[in-house]
Amino acid sequence: MIKVAKFGGSSVADSNQFKKIKNIISSDEKRHIVVVSAGGKRFKDDNKITDLLYLCHAHIKYKVNYDWIMATIESRYREIKNSLNLSIDLDKEFDEIKKLMKSNIPEDFLVSRGEYLTAKLMADYLGYSFIDAKDIIHFQYDGKVNMKKTKEAIVTAIDKCPKAVIPGFYGSLPNGDIKLFSRGGSDITGSIVANCVDAELYENWTDVSGILMADPNIIKNPKQIEILTYNELRELSYMGADVLHTDAVYPVKIANIPINIRNTNCPENNGTLIVNEGSELLEENKKNIITGIAGRKDFTSISFYKDGISNEIGAIKRVLEIFEKYGLNVEQVPTGVDTFSVVVSTKSLNGKAFELLTDIKNYCNIENIKFNDGISFISIVGRNMAKTPGISGKIFGAVGDMGINIKTISQSPDEINIIIGVDNNNFKKTIETIYNKFIA
Repeated sequence: MIKVAKFGGSSVADSNQFKKIKNIISSDEKRHIVVVSAGGKRFKDDNKITDLLYLCHAHIKYKVNYDWIMATIESRYREIKNSLNLSIDLDKEFDEIKKLMKSNIPEDFLVSRGEYLTAKLMADYLGYSFIDAKDIIHFQYDGKVNMKKTKEAIVTAIDKCPKAVIPGFYGSLPNGDIKLFSRGGSDITGSIVANCVDAELYENWTDVSGILMADPNIIKNPKQIEILTYNELRELSYMGADVLHTDAVYPVKIANIPINIRNTNCPENNGTLIVNEGSELLEENKKNIITGIAGRKDFTSISFYKDGISNEIGAIKRVLEIFEKYGLNVEQVPTGVDTFSVVVSTKSLNGKAFELLTDIKNYCNIENIKFNDGISFISIVGRNMAKTPGISGKIFGAVGDMGINIKTISQSPDEINIIIGVDNNNFKKTIETIYNKFIA
């Protein structure tokens, strides 16, 4: 069986991080395939290689001198080569890049060189083969990955080179041009490769020991989630728990391949395991009713009042069609007998509120409309909540005991998620209350 190990930017930032990766790879003979990002920050005020390459292209576009940027980038790669005594010819690599930079180099190609050079160095260091992502990750012209063609290319390449390093973040279009994923797309590369080789496990190595039960900026030293389902991850991610690129989940989820979030700087920690519903591993972990808490601030509730509106067929539909017309994503639609509300992010309403309300009054015959902004949503996620009688009441009671008024309530049909709305000024207090009562 094969494990695919993807290492993020902080994990490949310098030669010391490369050494940690070699120890990790050599400690498990199943780690045959390594996917790498471009070098990230080495310290707080440092620059990511990808950011420097984007900046470099902007300088080229506006005919501003970029020599100092390239010198900074080169020094990062040369530090790794020289410290680890590698054989890769960086002079040749940079000469080719600089030559192209003088002839209208495409942005995607230039930016992709971050991952390309990191993978070249890593392959040299590990003694693995280098497989260029442009030869195995095949995009269509609409920007979607052609999975059939990609799988055929990956399987063929790995058959020839069973131990390989692959750069993340990019592939190629049908005409051979380099095409980037969106930022953070190296996670997607790793996920696609894991799917195509039918990996036993997809390891995502970063600078945190898995996923935390709450935001460490709110809760001091929150507990680590040992295991969760893909559905729980989706709920937490949507409400602000930024862990993986959203598109990185699907390829491994459909192939029933677990993801293991691990810390390159603390490899002895088992991290967080993400599995599908029904996994036997979930049966071994039922101690927590709540898996995690996440939240987002700054929502606006727009309430519509009209006698008998609940009996007026299509009333809500007509209002929602106008929200769709203005490109507004609706988060919740709480309803009553003579009223209903539509909740959207406050930011998305900017510059649209007046025209939106004018259209609703004209086309939906609703005059009594009220705005209530400054709302935060807090999501309490846990697969075990559905099997715990009274958990909703206990959560509401704990929040109420702290003098916090709950403005909206919703629960997902599968009962793994309860979302409550509170005033922005109670955001932190609400998360602290729930964490301390049910987790700490």
